[in-house]
Amino acid sequence: MLGIGTDLVDIDRFREVLRRTPTVADRVFLPSERAYASEAVDPTARLAARFAAKEATLKSFGVGLGAMRMSEIEVVKQPDGRPEIVLHGRAAEFASERGVARLLCTLSHTDTLAQAVVVALGS
Repeated sequence: MLGIGTDLVDIDRFREVLRRTPTVADRVFLPSERAYASEAVDPTARLAARFAAKEATLKSFGVGLGAMRMSEIEVVKQPDGRPEIVLHGRAAEFASERGVARLLCTLSHTDTLAQAVVVALGS
């Protein structure tokens, strides 16, 4: 195990951020993530959980915001329902340089909070 990251997002606060600055969604989430979220009655809860996963991924690498673009970290729902972190661009290079072979992720949300935990595993 190379690192563990966790993050909590207040869903109402995140909703307000998206309302005030709609371009945040385009900068942070890939089209596939926005499309998946739009299928829900409350897309903000799904986006907040994915935002938490992106931050938790950074934390599992031992870095913070700004180390790479959030859109380079994609949260994909697998056919069996579990979330998977897929890295692109600089995020993929960064992980490879540090020996990260696999990322395990769990997401959860209530009406008010979204949480993610990410574990970075080496080869």
